[in-house]
Amino acid sequence: MTTPSGSGDRAHGLAPSAPEAAWPAEAIRKSLSAQLPGFTVEVVPELDSTNSELMRRARAGHLEPVLLVAEQQSAGRGRLGRGWTSHSADSLTFSLGLRLVPADWSGLSLAVGVALAESLHADIGLKWPNDLWLRDRKLAGILIETATSAAAAEVRYAVVGVGINLAERQSEGFSTPPAWLQELLPGCQAGDVLLRLAGPLLQAIRSFEAEGFTIFKSRFDARDVLRDRPVLLGDGTAGIGRGITDIGELRVQTASGMKTITSSEVSVRPAA
Repeated sequence: MTTPSGSGDRAHGLAPSAPEAAWPAEAIRKSLSAQLPGFTVEVVPELDSTNSELMRRARAGHLEPVLLVAEQQSAGRGRLGRGWTSHSADSLTFSLGLRLVPADWSGLSLAVGVALAESLHADIGLKWPNDLWLRDRKLAGILIETATSAAAAEVRYAVVGVGINLAERQSEGFSTPPAWLQELLPGCQAGDVLLRLAGPLLQAIRSFEAEGFTIFKSRFDARDVLRDRPVLLGDGTAGIGRGITDIGELRVQTASGMKTITSSEVSVRPAA
């Protein structure tokens, strides 16, 4: 549920919650609480970053499952330190925090991308390792971080952050031009999109925790926007995208042979 003013929001130093009418917070809480005992939904007007806030809480020992939504982010973060600012009129930004104990963390961002894309529209592609694309433009980004509590170092808390462009955005300052969801779903609003995504997202994360990335691979392959295309790596290496491995690593055929890339090593984009 949306945390009432004077309760969870104030306890964590946040601004009062956004109006309930604008967000289906209680519907989301009810739909997910059976799978996540103690689960809450918090919606706040403004925050530096939903990921940053949940990471701060986790490090302070607050490991409860929560979906945190910010109508506006002033210092949102993407992969490799890239910024992601958002405004209530044009974006949906949220983070899901929960304890997670998969046997192997490899491929989690790809599994999340699959769940989001499948829930939104058949025309949405996936750009390794953490972006949703529409016609070679960036529609959404995913940032996954983990933290441990000083009081319980053996417990690992995952924060799955998502930022989606809803309405048209200016392209200045972006290395990849932005796309927006209203191109595919005219008139869609942030609260409705969140309700549409929350259940499938949690289901995918739980499936990943139990079975790993293997069950998502063919679904990622079907939306892979880099497969069999010329690509350029961040270190200047050129090649052809050759899909992903069973644990979600990118395969690139270069002049010196096949190169396998993990998400922490280097960025990749389609060659001009």
